Amino acid sequence: MSVQQPPPGAPERIPEMSAYARLDLEIVSGDGVVVVDRDQNEYLDLYGGHAAALLGYRHPRLLKVLNEQAERLFFQTNLVEVGTRQRACAALSRFAPEGLDQVFLVNSGAEAVENALRLAFASTGRPRVVALERGFHGRTAAAGAVTSGSAGKWYRFPQTPFAVSFVPGDDLAALDQALDSECAALILEPVQGVAGAVDLNLDYLRGASALCAERGVVFIADEIQCGMGRSGRAFAIERAGVTPDIITAAKGLAGGFPAGAVIATEQVAASVTPGSLGTTFGGGPMAAALMECVIQCLEEEALMENAARLEAQVRERCCVGPVSSVQGAGLLLGLRTTRPAKEILGELRTKGILVGGSADPNVMRLMPPLIINDKHVDALAAALQEISP
Repeated sequence: MSVQQPPPGAPERIPEMSAYARLDLEIVSGDGVVVVDRDQNEYLDLYGGHAAALLGYRHPRLLKVLNEQAERLFFQTNLVEVGTRQRACAALSRFAPEGLDQVFLVNSGAEAVENALRLAFASTGRPRVVALERGFHGRTAAAGAVTSGSAGKWYRFPQTPFAVSFVPGDDLAALDQALDSECAALILEPVQGVAGAVDLNLDYLRGASALCAERGVVFIADEIQCGMGRSGRAFAIERAGVTPDIITAAKGLAGGFPAGAVIATEQVAASVTPGSLGTTFGGGPMAAALMECVIQCLEEEALMENAARLEAQVRERCCVGPVSSVQGAGLLLGLRTTRPAKEILGELRTKGILVGGSADPNVMRLMPPLIINDKHVDALAAALQEISP
């Protein structure tokens, strides 16, 4: 059977499901914090590939490690020992708060959340999870079940795999009521990314940690978007001075290469036995080598300190034009706008700057590579100054 060809001059139909509301923008290359479209227009990328391009584009250390690892060992099963994977786990254990020293490597943030929840159920034997309103944790079955609003929008499964109670953030009284003897886990983002970079109150995080410890509830800090140095600390939960039972990491974990991780205490990880968790590609040599390299770059290039310093500059300089206030932490920031954020995103794009939207129609998100500097903040401030309130 022959395939019918489109008539001359007609656009070729792309065989990809229409899952994304894409911009009319084709990015063909990137260097540092600048990306280039098909017409050779340059953009300052303050969206960071949805927070995944943690070290920007063409970072020389990442490229060197990627090429060397590809030449040496491109892939190998988790049924054999691989030194690169062992080093990545050791680096993550050292990078995480003290006491979180058991690591399971996966492919993505959603997979990390799935396995974190599985660990919580296995270690407690309890049937229910508490999650926060406005929280986003992924689109797979369990991750979607703890994502606020997913059931009424895109969840699509006929039922969730377990019971979930949603409570408002920064409300300790509501959390106190929800964390009962049936609760296996509390999952939250210390900085709620999709919600618009909403940074939870530090006293609330301390109170949540204390309640979980008191009641035997596994405390999961979902740091897929706010972790890996983006908050100005290794992980955003550290700003509150508390240590959760589990941290999930992904996004920039391997500099944009698909990777995720579950980092847990020995007590929670004690439920793991051979065969109880598994993944084909998680912890593959390429991803593992890049994870180790990313952590080295964060520490040796003072990028966490840079994130904290530039947060202060954004707060000081960017409340101009249509921006009324700034929220968030480090370089996961929400710029609240006096008119719809979507309009401001378009106007910034005409000025050669890419930023992101959020679930809040009046908040733009900044999630740039951690290698940005003062001149990039100045460029954003100057562009906003030229946009009408």
